Amino acid sequence: MAHAVDLIQAVDYQSMEKLADKNRPNVHAGDTVKVHVRIVEGKRERIQVFQGVVIALRGGQGINKTFTVRRIASHGIGVERSFLFFSPRVEKIVVVRHARVRRAKLYYLRERSGKSARLKEQRIS
Repeated sequence: MAHAVDLIQAVDYQSMEKLADKNRPNVHAGDTVKVHVRIVEGKRERIQVFQGVVIALRGGQGINKTFTVRRIASHGIGVERSFLFFSPRVEKIVVVRHARVRRAKLYYLRERSGKSARLKEQRIS
């Protein structure tokens, strides 16, 4: 059983080395990010930007690391989208601002709107 785990970790490590050329920033819960995603529509490709607050990270440091971004769309409707951190569809990730949060998962933001959904900005110098 231990050999299978070692094999999986080796494959993950090799896959991450291939994707290491795409410089990914450190993303934490509470960060406001712009995720540039490659969208394929028929034969055409375009880049779509999804900006919102990171409410969850999962998968640790492996190749399957994902993060969930939440934004408020028109008419106050919340939209959440999960992205694979090392996906070839994710063109780049830009951290717009950092927020000071006290927990790892910010699911409580789903029930909040307006001023109560604001997060305290953390200035990094």
